[in-house]
Amino acid sequence: MNVTVLSRATAAIYRLLVVELLLLLTTVPTLVALTLLDRDASNAPLAAVCAAPLGPALSAALYALRHGDDEPATAFWRGYRGNALPVLKLWLPLLAWLAVFAVNLGNFSSAGVPGWWGVLLVAVAVAAVLWAVNALVITSLFTFRTVDAARLALHFLPRGATVANAGVLIAAAGVTLLASEAVTALLGSLLAAALLWNSRAMTTAIRDRFTA
Repeated sequence: MNVTVLSRATAAIYRLLVVELLLLLTTVPTLVALTLLDRDASNAPLAAVCAAPLGPALSAALYALRHGDDEPATAFWRGYRGNALPVLKLWLPLLAWLAVFAVNLGNFSSAGVPGWWGVLLVAVAVAAVLWAVNALVITSLFTFRTVDAARLALHFLPRGATVANAGVLIAAAGVTLLASEAVTALLGSLLAAALLWNSRAMTTAIRDRFTA
């Protein structure tokens, strides 16, 4: 029994390490660019462009962590090739919207709008990011049309996984603010594993109800 537990733990650690290395490999330009950019709202559009590769890379990580028990590297590249285009159809509009949101919020004091409008903007942005997490997981693990993946992500938004994923994203944002994007990237495979774990009820329901 102890040998089995040790073997599984070793395999899990190996899988996380391989996925982490491949995550870093596929996002090096993004990490360099985001680290060099000043944290100013005016740089939000450029940051959004730089963050474009993060979607396919994170999707590949989710796929590899789910399907790459024996060969995580092979699973990562299979997930990257298969999911890059479907993920980008959701990821790029999200980045564009978040860039607009960041610019507006950064210039909020000069816009002359009431304070509650800023609170509403933040709430909508948070909801959009949590929806995107659901959509990313769904697109990474299942083959649906983009519109169907978006609808399923919205359908499962008011569930327990949303709260858990919010905690993961808050932790990631805290690490980024206190340290840097590079430090968060070093925890990328752990963050992906946490999102996957939190979404297990959603993925089980989708498999049972919406797939053959």
